[in-house]
Amino acid sequence: MSKLSISEAAKLKGVSISTLRRWEAEGKIVPERTENGHRRYDMATLLGIKAELSYTIGYCRVSSHDQKEDLLRQKQVVELFCR
Repeated sequence: MSKLSISEAAKLKGVSISTLRRWEAEGKIVPERTENGHRRYDMATLLGIKAELSYTIGYCRVSSHDQKEDLLRQKQVVELFCR
């Protein structure tokens, strides 16, 4: 699943960056750290998704063969959420 920066995670959760830092200090959430010490949050964890208990079905389609490139782009986006 995708790893998010602290600002992306805050936006996803609808909270401030300082709230995420406070939650970390309280032990409510544990981000991973990059080599440079930046926080990275797992999207599934933030959304409360348990990988072993959930399934995601992705569907992509286009109207014509001329839109094959758009279909490939859709597939890439869907794959981000279906792992």
